[in-house]
Amino acid sequence: MTDGFERDTGRERNFRGEGMPFPMVYHPNLRRHMKSLAVLAGVSSTLCYHQARHSFASLITLEAGVPIETISRMLGHSDITTTQVYARVTPKKLFEDMDRYIEATKDLKLVL
Repeated sequence: MTDGFERDTGRERNFRGEGMPFPMVYHPNLRRHMKSLAVLAGVSSTLCYHQARHSFASLITLEAGVPIETISRMLGHSDITTTQVYARVTPKKLFEDMDRYIEATKDLKLVL
């Protein structure tokens, strides 16, 4: 079904996700897209929806420097603590942030 509607207890409900930054995708279509992406990426295991959310939050957005508050809104969370479950700080991101911190504070002098 690709009509943008979710079938729910025998009645149609608009599934466009008003107020969301991205359109809502009907679950079977999402699974089909994920299977195609797995083939393109050479991943032999079955991908699940939550793996996609974790990858989006951690590897795509957080690692690119998007603030976690923005990621929270992108994922549709009303509470940032929910986003923190999905978003993991990768070693690459940690080292980049540390380097940025060192560069920003290199001119500071400790005065006691």
